[in-house]
Amino acid sequence: MADKLAVDIRSEIGDLESVIIHSPGAEVENMTPENAERALYSDILNLNIGLAEYGQLQGVLSKVAQTHEVRDLLCQVVQIPEAREELVGNICRNENTEGVRDYLLDLPASLLSTALIEGVLMEKDNLTKFLNKGRYELMPLHNFFFMRDSAVCLSNKVIISKMASVVRERESIIMEGIFRHHPKFGVETINPVHWPHGSNITIEGGDVIVAREDVLLVGTGARTTSQGIDFLLAWYKQEKLSKHILVQELPFKPESFIHLDMVFTFLDHDKCMVYEPVILKPNKLQTVHIIVEQGKVVSIFNEDNLLSALNKLGFGLEPVICGGTADPWTQQREQWHSGANFFAISPGKVIGYARNTYTLDELSKHGFEIIKAKSIVKCHTDIKDYKKCVIAIEGSELARGGGGARCMTMPVKRKVL
Repeated sequence: MADKLAVDIRSEIGDLESVIIHSPGAEVENMTPENAERALYSDILNLNIGLAEYGQLQGVLSKVAQTHEVRDLLCQVVQIPEAREELVGNICRNENTEGVRDYLLDLPASLLSTALIEGVLMEKDNLTKFLNKGRYELMPLHNFFFMRDSAVCLSNKVIISKMASVVRERESIIMEGIFRHHPKFGVETINPVHWPHGSNITIEGGDVIVAREDVLLVGTGARTTSQGIDFLLAWYKQEKLSKHILVQELPFKPESFIHLDMVFTFLDHDKCMVYEPVILKPNKLQTVHIIVEQGKVVSIFNEDNLLSALNKLGFGLEPVICGGTADPWTQQREQWHSGANFFAISPGKVIGYARNTYTLDELSKHGFEIIKAKSIVKCHTDIKDYKKCVIAIEGSELARGGGGARCMTMPVKRKVL
């Protein structure tokens, strides 16, 4: 097995060195209009088109960093007998599917990893199952290509997410198994499920943004509860850490506001993408500043907004407005299609959707050159030739799944700024 892969995330923009991704597969296609809402989708996706678009993201990432497919990592983990037993046991107990446990354990590693992601069809071998209108004994993981949510790397530790919806809990179980048992990792994981005061805790990676080693942003709304943030505080207390935590309340509706990274992302040392109505305009959504020193909460108070709070901490950020500044309707339309959801591969070099043309125009006004992802993948363009750029991936299909480039990536290691 290759050398260990260090986990080290201390910012959102440091040069990307290692990232975990998941190319969408049959689990995305195994969805109908009837079960789309249960799967947390507002529509069903065309896998062929989505895969072509995803290939652009994957191709760009492979040019700049080590990319690891979660399917491959999982296959390697389930070749370890004790890890296989633990992982399958945890999944079957959590989903009340003990009936397929032995079937899963008997599968070769490649088929087992596929089954854990793409699901297991229900064998209609008794009356209860015959009358059951469901198709699957073990449901497909329709959302797993949104890798960001199931775990969060903070410095050299990994927080395992407690997902808000039960249909996504297996994603977190799989990621904990990978981080704990894969020979490349073997890192310490912190899981709120095992926390002694775990009531009402939910926390998802899309709500957690590492602004600086001493500054963490966390959104609270439909996916991350206040109790989830209190879990982080309890962990900081145990570890005697010192942090500034900036908590941003999010609207519960519409669904495009599910995570903080749908309204705010870092672009460069001095630039950030914001959805203006939530982040900058006067509203009823609170921004709360929590100061932790040596594990003790020494102060908690309201800030005017997220940007001013960050700038008080020395960031000097200039906002770039999602959808541009001319028309609130355009802002709403582009935010809906992940127009604020950018992923930095290094300071000033970010990936986003080409479809959000008004947002790209606004970035261009702030000095970012727009590059087509296809041009980079085909080696017609070299990212190193640009100081600041937006790498635009086609996203007519992927965006309908409800996430962007940051949602689809789980960075494991970045260079320290």
